[in-house]
Amino acid sequence: MQKLSDGLILVVKRECATCTMIEPVMAILSKETTQLSVYSQDDSNFLESVENVIDDQSLEISFQLNIETVPTLIKVEGGKEIGRQIGWHKKEWQSLTGISSLGDELPDQRPGCGSKSVEPGVWEALSIRFGTTRFQSRQLELTSLEDDIEACFDRGWTDGLPVVPPTRERVLRMMQGTQRESEEVIGIIPPNYGKCTVEKAAINAVMAGCKPEYLPVVIAAIEAACLDAFCMHGLLATTYFSGPIVIVNGPVRRSINMNSGINALGQGNRANATIGRALQLVIRNVGGGKPGEVDRATLGNPGKFSFCFAEDEENSPWNSLADEYGYANNSSTVTLFAGHGLREIYDQISRTPESLVRSFAGCLKSITHPKICMAADAILVVSPEHANVFKEAGWSKNRLKQELKKLLTFKGSDIVRGTNGIEEGLPVEFADIPVIPKFKEDGLIIVHAGGSAGRFSAAISGWVASGPTGSQMVSKEILS
Repeated sequence: MQKLSDGLILVVKRECATCTMIEPVMAILSKETTQLSVYSQDDSNFLESVENVIDDQSLEISFQLNIETVPTLIKVEGGKEIGRQIGWHKKEWQSLTGISSLGDELPDQRPGCGSKSVEPGVWEALSIRFGTTRFQSRQLELTSLEDDIEACFDRGWTDGLPVVPPTRERVLRMMQGTQRESEEVIGIIPPNYGKCTVEKAAINAVMAGCKPEYLPVVIAAIEAACLDAFCMHGLLATTYFSGPIVIVNGPVRRSINMNSGINALGQGNRANATIGRALQLVIRNVGGGKPGEVDRATLGNPGKFSFCFAEDEENSPWNSLADEYGYANNSSTVTLFAGHGLREIYDQISRTPESLVRSFAGCLKSITHPKICMAADAILVVSPEHANVFKEAGWSKNRLKQELKKLLTFKGSDIVRGTNGIEEGLPVEFADIPVIPKFKEDGLIIVHAGGSAGRFSAAISGWVASGPTGSQMVSKEILS
C-alpha cells in the first residue's frame, strides 16, 4: 500500500444510517481541516454539504485500510496511522480530531454498519485484485459457452462425481483455514511425483466440497500418504481392492463436526465425506493416479471415492488410536490405513466377552480368504453396544487383542494349498507348522465408533501387501 497522506481519512456509505447522521460532523471537519479525505463505498454524491467526496465503489481504499465497519475515522501523521475510531462515539471523535464541540447536537454514540469490503465473497475478490495474494497454479480461462462443472469433467479433474469449480476466490477462502504458507510443499505425490503445495491441497479441497476449517486435516492426510511406510505408489498400482482410509482423532473431530456415531462409516456427514475425497483428488490431480492408468485395481471399492471417519473417543471404554501411537490427549491426528470395504460382524445374543470375542474371531478368520494368513492387516471397528459387553466385564483393549490372537490361529495342515477342496492357501511347506496366526504381530487394530443402538461391529480388511514390505499404518499430527 502506498504511503498515507497526513490528516483525517473517513470511510462511509450511503446505506448506513449512522453515516448519514454524522453528515453535519463531516461538514464541520471539511471546513476546520484541509486534510480531510472522505471515501464513499456506494455513492459519492449523497453527502450534499461535504465537498470532494471520493468514490470508492471499487473498494480498493476500503480494502487497503482494512475497513470492517463504516463509518471509520482514521488519523494519519508522518504517513502512518496513529488512531482509528469505528462507528460514532462523540468523545472519541472529539479526542481524535481535537475539536471539543464536534457533534454536540448528536447522540453520544451509534454503532456503524458492515463495510462493503467484508461482505461474503467480496474480501477474497479484493484480495486477489488489490492485495499481495499470488497464485502459483495456472488459471484456466473458460469460454462463455462452457459450463464450469462440465469443464472439470472434460479435463479429467473429477472422481466421476461433480466437483466444486475451484475459482481463485474459493481457493483463497479455503487457504484461510491454515496458517501455513501457500507455496509450502507438503508432499510429493505418486505416481508422477507432483509437488503438492498448500495451494494445490486447497484447490482439491475446494473441488471436494471441504470447508476451510477442514484444510489442516486434509494437509495432514496428504503428509501421511506421502510417508514411505504407507507406500502410496504401491497401493495405487495394485490390482487389489484397497485405498487409503483416514481415521481422525482428537479435538478437531468435534470442532469440525465429524461423525463418529450413527452411520459413521456411511454417507451424510460433510467433513467425513469431503476430507477423504480431497485426499483422493490430490492423488488423482497432483499425482496423476487415475483408474485404468497407474491405478490398476481389478474391482476397486466405493471407499476410493472417500473413506474417512472419526473415532468415538468420548464413549469408548478404551484408549484411543492416537493414544496408542503416543500422541498427547490434546493432539489431533490423522491415521491412514491401506484398506477397503466392510465385513459385518453380527451378534445380537452374546452378553459375555467370552462369547462375543469368539464371534469376532470367527468373522475375522475370513479376512482376504479363510486360508490366507499373515498377509493383510485389519481394523476391528467395535460399536458401543458390543464395547459395553467388554467394558462391563473389565476387558481392556489389550485383553481383547490377546484373546483374539489366541482364537485367530490355524493348523498349517488345514490351510495349505489343496486342502478342504480349495486350491488357494498357504504354500505346502507350511503344512507341518502347528500354529499359524491369522495376523502379523500388531496387525489387528481396534477402534471404537458407531451408533449407540445395534449389536453390529465391523472388520475393515487391509491390503494384502501389509507390513514393512508393503503398507504400514501411519499417523500425522494435525497442525493449524
